[in-house]
Amino acid sequence: MAAEGGGKEMNEIKTQFTTREGVYKLLTHSEYSRPNRVPFNSQGSNPVKVSFVNVNDQSGNGDRICFNVGRELYFYIYKGVRKAADLSKPIDKRIYKGTQPTCHDFNPLTATAESVSLLVGFSAGQVQLIDPIKKETSKLFNEERLIDKSRVTCVRWVPGSESLFLVAHSSGSMYLYNVENTCGTTAPHYQLLKQGESYAVHTCKSKSARNPLLRWTVGEGALNEFAFSPDGKFLACASQDGFLRVFGFDAAELHGTMKSYFGGLLCVCWSPDGRYIVAGGEDDLVTVWSFLDCRVIARGHGHKSWVSVVAFDHCTTSVEDGEPPAEFSGSDEDFHEQIHFGAGVDRANSSHSRLSKRNSTDSRPVSVTYRFGSVGQDTQLCLWDLTEDILFPHLPLSRTRTHTNVMNATSPPATGQTTTTVSTNTTTATNSSGTNGKDNVSNSSTSGNTSNSLPNTLPRSNSLPHASNPGNSIMDSAFIATSVSKFATLSLHDSRKERHEKDHKRNHSMGHISSKSSDKLNQLSSSRTAKADAAKTLGTALCPRMEEVPLLEPLVCKKIAHERLTVLIFLEDCLVTACQEGFVCTWARPGKVGLLSSQNNPANSPSGTVV
Repeated sequence: MAAEGGGKEMNEIKTQFTTREGVYKLLTHSEYSRPNRVPFNSQGSNPVKVSFVNVNDQSGNGDRICFNVGRELYFYIYKGVRKAADLSKPIDKRIYKGTQPTCHDFNPLTATAESVSLLVGFSAGQVQLIDPIKKETSKLFNEERLIDKSRVTCVRWVPGSESLFLVAHSSGSMYLYNVENTCGTTAPHYQLLKQGESYAVHTCKSKSARNPLLRWTVGEGALNEFAFSPDGKFLACASQDGFLRVFGFDAAELHGTMKSYFGGLLCVCWSPDGRYIVAGGEDDLVTVWSFLDCRVIARGHGHKSWVSVVAFDHCTTSVEDGEPPAEFSGSDEDFHEQIHFGAGVDRANSSHSRLSKRNSTDSRPVSVTYRFGSVGQDTQLCLWDLTEDILFPHLPLSRTRTHTNVMNATSPPATGQTTTTVSTNTTTATNSSGTNGKDNVSNSSTSGNTSNSLPNTLPRSNSLPHASNPGNSIMDSAFIATSVSKFATLSLHDSRKERHEKDHKRNHSMGHISSKSSDKLNQLSSSRTAKADAAKTLGTALCPRMEEVPLLEPLVCKKIAHERLTVLIFLEDCLVTACQEGFVCTWARPGKVGLLSSQNNPANSPSGTVV
């Protein structure tokens, strides 16, 4: 489409982008939305969300898609890159009164061509179990709102279960339900089962089986999203208090924690092998956390506003054959015993077993690439590569690295000085982390020790200045807000006007101004509170300083929508995004774009249906 803002390239909506594997292209005929294709007035509505399920249809077209727009919920056959979308024939459409759908999830275990189980969470706190194929409503949980009155933020089936599901609320509580149990006619009474730092788990006291089975209270403020590990044994929770907390789900034990650089965490996801967790939120960053080491290993900056979704691309993530390098403290032999990504933890998803293959006869270092993506309120899509120079910084590099800024840490400059080096080569930035110091952070199974600060010899970014002391925690955040722009299109000659626009957007997104600009007292109070809270953790293992961990640059950073982005899902032959206007877009992977032909365009058919 035509560029906006006087033809500025940075404001143009992109319809394709290029990575090392080729060109990704937007398939305009595969766009899903409300049947009238009119942009949705999203003010005051809940984020658009998308869920997929495969029903193993014998016709080979077994993918089904569900998405919510405002008060409406749609269920379609998803044709992806194969055929154009036919919006005139939804399998099911529902319009709700008095409440809005906020999230949903299919149960893949029970899905067939004749029946699917879809959970839908609502803004008033209820959860509905429906079958959009049979057009039936099976059950309504928390109908009287006796369990929780706050908005449902996330709902997921427990992996491997046909009846258990977990629901998170903006109250900060999570509830475990069984579809076979009722919710009762009175408010539940709870008994403490387990308690730890900033969390507690209660059982429901009842003479007969009823919902909820368990209540989790996690952190302070809303619990924005949770994600099960690939094997279903661990649960990662992203909370509004800025903490990532990882639990052993069955034992309700806290495995480890991480603190955002600033503000709340909004999204979280696991790598396909379960070794790494990526979280994003109101600090405009994506943060990579090692599950084994329980520590932050990298941050990524490319967004100019809150990060709303993070997701790993299981199709592009790879580990080439070779002898794997050591990642954590211990002998090489110890690590070789655990390099199979399922070691110590049985992995349920065998489709990712290729990640653990290696050739013991080849002594060259293994080549590791984890691809993940993120979308945000800045309407941008970012793709990131997490490579062995970040994962194994103490070993020599096997090859030149791209889009990663890492250099040896040095002592901070004198007070008042800033050292900022900008790389204008966005395609072949040579990495210099091969001589980084040893990883001196010991392994930790819990997050209780927040006083162990990271060593000064860890690799630092060459794109951000040093922080001179812990008291400058807010200054660190302010620097991000005012001095760092999108790396993929970073220019040394940005105009003052462009800089001012970026500063305004970022300062607003990071909460430096209150919702009411005239309320100076609240603004000052919240600033002091945020500064005090940040000072407690900044510079510790919970929240390393910016110069203490590598800073990733995005492989791709493109504006792809007019409204904030709320969905990013990687599929085998495409990736799917959605924006708050209610448009669900399909981006064909390289080599897959030719599958759509003109005869599949509904506009070319007199009846408006797929030929």
